[in-house]
Amino acid sequence: MTSPARCRGPWVLSLVALVALAAPAGAEVKKIVVDKKVSPAFDGKAYGSAGPYETLAGRAFGELDPNDPHNRIITDIQLAPRNRNGKVEYVASFFLVKPVDMSKSSHLMWHEVPNRGGRLTIPEEERLLGDVGLSSGWQGDHSGATAPGDDNDYVDVPVARNRDGSPITGLVLGRIVNASGPDSRPMLINANPVPYKPASLDTTRATLTTHDSETIDGRIGGERAVAAGDWAWARCSASNPFPGTPDPTQICVKGGFDPALLYQVVFTAQDPYVLGIGYAAFRDMAAFFHFAAADAEGTPNPVASQVKWAITRGRSQSGNFIRAFLHLGFNQDEKNRQVYDGAWPIIAGRRISLNTRFALPDGALKLYEAGGEGPQWWVKWPDQVRGLPAASLLDRCTASNTCPKIVEHFGAAEMWGLTLSPSFVGTSADKDIPLPANVRRYYIGSTQHGGGNGGFNVVPAAAPACPGPNFGRGMFAANPMPHTETMNALRVHFRNWVMHDTPPPPSVYPMLANGYLVDPTREATGFPAIPGLPGVTPTGLVNPMLDYDWGPNFNYVDGSGIPSKAPPAIKRAIRMKVPRVDEDGNELGGVPVVLREAPLGTYLGWNVVAQGFHKGKICNYAGGMIPFATTKAERMASGDPRLSLEERYRTHDGYVEAVRGAAARAVGAGFLLQQDADKLGAQAAASNVLVPGPAQTR
Repeated sequence: MTSPARCRGPWVLSLVALVALAAPAGAEVKKIVVDKKVSPAFDGKAYGSAGPYETLAGRAFGELDPNDPHNRIITDIQLAPRNRNGKVEYVASFFLVKPVDMSKSSHLMWHEVPNRGGRLTIPEEERLLGDVGLSSGWQGDHSGATAPGDDNDYVDVPVARNRDGSPITGLVLGRIVNASGPDSRPMLINANPVPYKPASLDTTRATLTTHDSETIDGRIGGERAVAAGDWAWARCSASNPFPGTPDPTQICVKGGFDPALLYQVVFTAQDPYVLGIGYAAFRDMAAFFHFAAADAEGTPNPVASQVKWAITRGRSQSGNFIRAFLHLGFNQDEKNRQVYDGAWPIIAGRRISLNTRFALPDGALKLYEAGGEGPQWWVKWPDQVRGLPAASLLDRCTASNTCPKIVEHFGAAEMWGLTLSPSFVGTSADKDIPLPANVRRYYIGSTQHGGGNGGFNVVPAAAPACPGPNFGRGMFAANPMPHTETMNALRVHFRNWVMHDTPPPPSVYPMLANGYLVDPTREATGFPAIPGLPGVTPTGLVNPMLDYDWGPNFNYVDGSGIPSKAPPAIKRAIRMKVPRVDEDGNELGGVPVVLREAPLGTYLGWNVVAQGFHKGKICNYAGGMIPFATTKAERMASGDPRLSLEERYRTHDGYVEAVRGAAARAVGAGFLLQQDADKLGAQAAASNVLVPGPAQTR
């Protein structure tokens, strides 16, 4: 008898594929509902050969097997309520952007990770290529922008309860800074409210303390307790003074807030969301649109059989989500399929803190915020400083053979303000950690978080606000050094790598081995002595990664589990490194960027808080810019060691020539598209650089 395997001609394989495609999804996405469809979208515009696009906004109803090994890593999933099938349910929003005629698509789907609920769509450049865009919810704390709404993305997840049905409680920490006067204040974590409420409004069951000062490595000065009778969980104002109207989301202080103090409250909260379900919901959303023909009720997948490749992409908080997603093994779904072919964590050098009880995923590694625990690197590497076993972000996907191709890119703000250094050199900071073959790393030197607005302008921009709630404003002008054109080139390379297996350019980033990664001091970096900046140097500015004691039920490798200490004790500050700079103070070792190679000043990946509680400290992850003098005479009069614009470029035409030369070199290296090079040349020609008259006035 002929074996079945030998009988399988093309028609048999096609039949098998059709049967698999027709099978409804399993214990994953069970149902989709399209709440709003716009077709054609974008004012009916046709995009190249892909034609017009349409958008579909809706919800996916999913369920998870808590005992499935792909889900067991989710903190508290065993304590989540189950349906009659023994599954844990969730609802996640989605926004699908696709060609009306999917046969004209490129068959590449970008799955965007929303940042704090902000719904995303693919840019016009990708619509012109026929790409598909998907944005879907993962953050389930319903705080601020992540609360369910018509135009944002969220996930509804259950609340964990003890096995006897009683509420789960735990300690939560909140902070208020630069507040003054009688008005009550919410506790904020970055820009969103702390998503948990006190189990009791009795202030004897919580503690409110004030701090006179804090160092960047967590040393507290002048800590004092506020008496329980001198503050309230209440809403207060000048017309509704202390003790105000009871409100679990606001804090009111007798006599009003003192702007010279930082206020810190530790309280007992109850009913933690099972936020780690957000990883599984995001995974299953991608798997449905990638692989399924229809949901369990027969509703068709709008892109069924038309997605051949999938790349996930996220910026900042969302990029940190991707890194944690990969680390915890979520790039393999419940059917053991690889979910993403590519992953692009953008300006993200750590992992988000989502898979813990009473998690605060909006944190940005300020004091007492989790997210720096465990491996932040891509190959197995020792962590002797923290006493953790050798591990990597890719251990789980390596074991299951489901690792995607990865592109990551950063700027200077991530190194200075967002604890990027250990991703490069580990916690010992004494050796470069190698990259595996499936990872490319690109460093865009001297840039703020996400890059600046670009352009060629000798008139400095206004000083930026320091990211975060009421943190203050920077001392220096905003940094215009852009990421945009570099990202345009990286997009082309990444698409070709995933779709055609064409390797992108080799990684480019500062290393210990090439002498471009050094200690964060003025002396080691070579930062110039710029006049008018007394006492302002890079020394002491870098935000260190802190090694916290979160208690015995916390998994320090996975950054998961149950933290039980608030505030956590600080065991140590991890040694950090930063890029060396040239004689102008601009960073070395990164990819070529035109404004970096034809500079108009010193571009900083850091800024300094001008006033308020954090005065003199790093302005979180805002950048800065210190312009060059226009003429040699002006430079000599001030004692500025940096050459003036006149000495560098002679004339306006000389500057345009410098820009065009820098653009040609960047194109040759693969980090600038020719159309962008042409645009930059035209912008330089139309700029005010070395144009006589009022345009040069600062």
